[in-house]
Order: sequence, then C-alpha cells, then structure tokens
Amino acid sequence: MKIIFMGTPEFSVPALGALHAEHDIVAVYCQPPRPAGRGKADRKSPVQTRAETLGLPVHTPENLRAPDVQRSFAALQADVAVVVAYGLILPQIVLDMPRLGCLNIHASLLPRWRGAAPIHRAIMAGDTETGICIMQMAAGLDTGPVLQQRAIPIGPEETTSDLHDRLSSLGAHMILQTLAALPLPATPQSDCGVTYAAKVTKAEAQIDFSLSAETVDRQIRALSPFPGAWVQIGAERVKFLRSRLAPGTGRPGEVLHAMTIACGSGAIEVLQAQREGKRPMPAAEVLKGLKLPPSL
Repeated sequence: MKIIFMGTPEFSVPALGALHAEHDIVAVYCQPPRPAGRGKADRKSPVQTRAETLGLPVHTPENLRAPDVQRSFAALQADVAVVVAYGLILPQIVLDMPRLGCLNIHASLLPRWRGAAPIHRAIMAGDTETGICIMQMAAGLDTGPVLQQRAIPIGPEETTSDLHDRLSSLGAHMILQTLAALPLPATPQSDCGVTYAAKVTKAEAQIDFSLSAETVDRQIRALSPFPGAWVQIGAERVKFLRSRLAPGTGRPGEVLHAMTIACGSGAIEVLQAQREGKRPMPAAEVLKGLKLPPSL
C-alpha cells in the first residue's frame, strides 16, 4: 500500500518503523525543525530524524493550506495517509486526497480526551483505563468515526512517560492490523462523554500540597517527565517525577519522613526526583545531597 506518513514527536516513531517494514511509504510529513536546547539551534523532530535514517523523503511545510503544498501532496497519489501526533491541521481538501482517506492513531478512548494531551489528562483525571483508537479523520478535532479501538488499564503508579511508551507501541501494532483489514465499518463517535485534552502548560506544574494526596499524586505522574511537577526547596526548583499514595497525615506540605509529604488529606511518597541541572534520581539518592525543610 502507498502510504503518506504524518507525525512529529517520539510517540509517532514506532508506527513509522512498523509501516516502513510492511508498506511503501512514499513521503513523510512532519513539523519543521524548531529551536531547542541552550543554544536554541534548530532541531529536527524525532520523526524527521528516523525518516532520514530510513532513506525516506521528508516534507516539513509550515502548514498544509498553500496551493503548492497541496499539489505536491496530491501528486504522491497515496492509497492512505496515516497521521500520528502530527500537530498541524489537515484541511478537508487534503483529507480527501488519498484514495482511502486519512487514518489517525489517537491515544485515548474516543470521544473521551479529544485534543492535544490525552495521555496527560487521563492520568490527571484519575482514569483507570485508556487506549488507542484508529479513526477515519474528519474536519473536526478528533471527531471522525472509529475503525478500531483497544483499551488498556492505567497502573496506579504509572507516569505519562510509561503510558506514552505502551500506547505508542500499541498504536503501531493496531495500524498494521487496520490496514490489513480494510475496508472496515466505521463507528460514529457518541455525543455523550466528550472531553477535551487541553495542552499541558508549565503554569500547571507547581505542586499545591493543600490538595488531596490523590490529586497531587496524579499531578506528579501526569506531568512526568515534562514539564515536571515541582516544589521550591531553598534556591532551587526540584521536580517530583514519580510518586505513590502513602499512609500518614499532617499539615499540608509537612515532611513526615524521608520524602513522604502530607497533603490536604492523606500523604504521598516521592519515588523519583530531579534537582536543577541533574539527572532524575531515586528519592533516596536525592536525599543524600539535599536536605528537605520541615515543610514544603
């Protein structure tokens, strides 16, 4: 099958590899290189880097509205486009160009968590399961009918990083199954249970220990590894990257022992943290060089 692959971040890379092994990828579309790192030099996306390694032609338009970009897309005469966290809007004229349309690998159980950050929001909301949907793309935001869906549980200590990797692998497996089974019946999404996964911002990252332990624990796990939920300890910001609920009570922010901290109700135990300029470390290692105050 002649496929146009459209994706940008690390989440998309396993699907690119899986499709490349079994199909003819005629082009890869991803967002242009962006400034990154301390020097703010342009950095290629993970998908562009992987595609070039595989010897695939790469296109990095700023958008898909320009007539010349659309002509180039149409000239590829693809059977289908597979879209995985691409990050750019596909106009209807582009959605209609491939013979079988555009299929999207979406990391939630639609219609729950349409939008930019479904993995983060599922953990933050305390969902006990999530999954992958293979969706026929439509003009709305993740509103298209679903071809295949598979649910997986969210573990009680699972972070966004953990769940990201599991869902990325599952999506790669499912898109191969979907393409092999086409044509498939498309199930319209329900109008009930629609939620939107707004993009995560750094403003959400400061921990407020007056909230319940369940809320703080979900915040830590949902924002790990980026942007990282943080507390101020002395002159530095320390990120808490892994946690679990723990027995104990006290004043909100009170350090009960080691890295077990009281919340508005209940307590959390921090399992992994990261000091400024250092790598993530187990809590016990962090405490060798950092003395916690009595209260955070």
